[in-house]
Amino acid sequence: MSKLLSVIVAAMFAAVTASAFAASSAVAQDKKMDKMEKKMDKKKGEKKKMEKKKGEGKKKTDKMDKK
Repeated sequence: MSKLLSVIVAAMFAAVTASAFAASSAVAQDKKMDKMEKKMDKKKGEKKKMEKKKGEGKKKTDKMDKK
């Protein structure tokens, strides 16, 4: 009976430990994904700025061509 109890306690300890590691890994993965999303948003913002600058340059040349 005491062996059965010790086996159950060991199994519970292993299960709780494994779930704790899995949870911490999931949190770390979420943080990593958030960081990557921020980088992608920043890159998109920079790309839009560059497109605006290119668009403004085209507009200026169009006005000159019309004169």
